[in-house]
Amino acid sequence: MEDHGQAFLLQDGFFLLGTALIFVLLFRRLGLGATLGYLLAGAILGPSALGLIGDPESKIGIAELGITLLLFVVGLELAPRRLWRMRHEIFGLGLLQVALCGLAVSAVIYFFTPFTLQAALALGLPLGLSSTAQVLPMLQSAGRLNSPFGERAFAILLFQDLSIIPLITIIAAMNRNPALPEGPPGWQLAVMTLLAIAGLIAAGRFVIRPLFRLIGNLGEREMFVFAALFTVIASAALMQALGLSTALGAFIAGVMLADSPYRHELEADVEPFRSILLGLFFMAVGMMLDLSAIAEHPLFVVSMALTLIAVKAAIIFGLALAFRMPWRGALALGLLLSQGGEFGFVLFAQASQAMLVQSEAASLFGAIVTLSMVTTPFLMMATRRIRETPQGKAQEREGPRADGSSAIVVGYGRFGQTVAQMLNAAEIAVTLIDTDIAMIDAARNFGAQVWFGDGTRLDMLRQAGGSDAQVIAFCIDKDQLDEAFLREVQSTFPQARIYARVYDRRSLLRLKSAPVTFMVREVLGSAVTLARSALDGLGLSIEDIDKAEATYRRLDKERLSLQHEAGDIRAAHDRIITSPMRNDRDGESDQGTE
Repeated sequence: MEDHGQAFLLQDGFFLLGTALIFVLLFRRLGLGATLGYLLAGAILGPSALGLIGDPESKIGIAELGITLLLFVVGLELAPRRLWRMRHEIFGLGLLQVALCGLAVSAVIYFFTPFTLQAALALGLPLGLSSTAQVLPMLQSAGRLNSPFGERAFAILLFQDLSIIPLITIIAAMNRNPALPEGPPGWQLAVMTLLAIAGLIAAGRFVIRPLFRLIGNLGEREMFVFAALFTVIASAALMQALGLSTALGAFIAGVMLADSPYRHELEADVEPFRSILLGLFFMAVGMMLDLSAIAEHPLFVVSMALTLIAVKAAIIFGLALAFRMPWRGALALGLLLSQGGEFGFVLFAQASQAMLVQSEAASLFGAIVTLSMVTTPFLMMATRRIRETPQGKAQEREGPRADGSSAIVVGYGRFGQTVAQMLNAAEIAVTLIDTDIAMIDAARNFGAQVWFGDGTRLDMLRQAGGSDAQVIAFCIDKDQLDEAFLREVQSTFPQARIYARVYDRRSLLRLKSAPVTFMVREVLGSAVTLARSALDGLGLSIEDIDKAEATYRRLDKERLSLQHEAGDIRAAHDRIITSPMRNDRDGESDQGTE
């Protein structure tokens, strides 16, 4: 019997991992994201299709730990003071979104379907929630989780997680099943939630932090993994024992460790488990998709999913505008949160147990939630051009203007900030230009005036005072510069010296004939500095360190020159230092590579 069970476990693992690998790689390649790949893989493996994997309910119970780990990682990114700063969005925007979307969808179900008022509320209120497991990874992969837009989205999702408690209470209050034990009243759940949160805060400060300090002193690397998983599971188990949201417990635990010195270590330890379990969760959701229910009522499922998306997107769009978001950001927020969420499956099951809806209806609305989740990547792709801010017109920001500055710095990221500060330190006035709205707003908080504008346009440089500037420094990332543009800049502003940050050696060679005073690969200087420090730590003299740097720079320069002449990145590979060098009597070096 044990061998039989192990065989089934290995077989399930083979199908789950193999199918996920194929579909996620395919959908990533198509630019549709991993979530859709997991959902489709699960639907194909599930009982409604090939039936290679059975009992998806048991698997989703395990996979929900992925959501718990996700909220723990998000909590690690939010120090308590930052969370306090977001309180108005959480309890203002979040509360309004949950209430208005839930009631609006309930009204649609009540007036346009044969469901009773109680059934409409039991189905509609959960549909007002969005998918934390889908939205947060999308924000993380786009690098927008810590942006003002990402914070608004997360504030809504966090309040949705908090709202699970009152939604459970509402469904329990409408219970029609006399055999179902009556749960605790709502006020008792609220008190239990506050006490549980307080207990987690105390445990984080007086138990978990000393535990990590002890592990750090012992130098037991693998124990960090054990302790991290223990922290997540213990906090989730406490909440589950009280009938509360397990994800909320993990989130609170993460917040309590957000300003600790172990934050980055914890993130690295938990991330692999989070990714695997979250993928398994979406596959389980796909396996639970009742294709027969869709086949029997295709028009209802599709029309209800589209109605859900339209109603939620419209309401969130209006709320975001009321909270002074620009209309493009408001539209993006509405579309991003327009789907149903994973907690809908839990609440539909509870409504079925309470005899508010039949199990067939719960399965049907589960299919509606899944279908709405599938549409989100397509909606974000289809509306990208509408949501993106046109150059020079974003949020009605004032563009750069000529103010007598001697230098223009295009790009105020981590590279441009250093360049600008050094120029200012030398009493050189600088005009700063960038297109990143979030960065511009953040820079203002630190006293820097950054103008909105695309510095790769001649008219924008002219508006910024390019005709008088002595220096124009392009500090933008990636490969946004080309030789033709730089020649136009030199021709239009002949008095200015042009400096450029390039991505790598290929970029440097591509701009080899551009009229640029100086170009630098973006990591070259910092890499040389780190290497010098490492050599110093090994006890080498300053003379030997200088000689090593000079040798590297000489060979690198020779290699660039030969690559330039040959027009081939593979040329002069013998100039790459691949093994320890030895010096001959004449001071020349033998690289030992040829």
